[in-house]
Amino acid sequence: MVQPATITFLKQLAKNNNKPWFDEHRKEYETAKTDFENVVSSLLDKMRIIDPAFADQKAKDCIFRIYRDVRFSKDKTPYKAHFSAAFSRSGKKDMAAGYYLHLEPGKVFVGGGIWMPENEHLKKIRQEIDYNFDDFKKIVNAAAFKKMFGKVEGEQLKKAPQSYTDDNPALEYLKMKSYIVSHKLEDKQLTDKGFTAQCVKVFSTMKPLVDFINNALV
Repeated sequence: MVQPATITFLKQLAKNNNKPWFDEHRKEYETAKTDFENVVSSLLDKMRIIDPAFADQKAKDCIFRIYRDVRFSKDKTPYKAHFSAAFSRSGKKDMAAGYYLHLEPGKVFVGGGIWMPENEHLKKIRQEIDYNFDDFKKIVNAAAFKKMFGKVEGEQLKKAPQSYTDDNPALEYLKMKSYIVSHKLEDKQLTDKGFTAQCVKVFSTMKPLVDFINNALV
């Protein structure tokens, strides 16, 4: 579960996203950061049961920095108003499919998949879907999957990708540039003792999709 003080800090940061305020409230930030690290550690403990790839991972391998890179952005606010973590085969920097937790008051969600993979990986994923479309359909059309996520999301090409035709039964997915699913949570769930268990339930439901994508990248 997330401590109420962590939620309060993020709400205040969203209203006071500047260095002087952040420096003045650094102690609250450090407390909130430690709390989020504890949440991620608890998640990893549970995720090791469903996927041995997380056996040796630590919270620090998964958590993103709160500091924004503003060099090429019109938005010059220096901090993210959220905490986030990515769980993949070798941590947040892994290019494979994985899982994601976004903790932002009013915008809490648990998601996963693969976002904008490099061209070589995207070709492999499309080929896997084309060759094993029946297996892919079983994953994305499963009742539990559809109830949790609705459908797989991702920016799409306007036309069929090279080497595929418009009559391909998998065309809807072959045109995708990303393969993402997400499940929104209410703020009140953050402070519930079952929060991490709920996250793992969501991750478990998306695991067949993550595994399918990663099998294509082997």
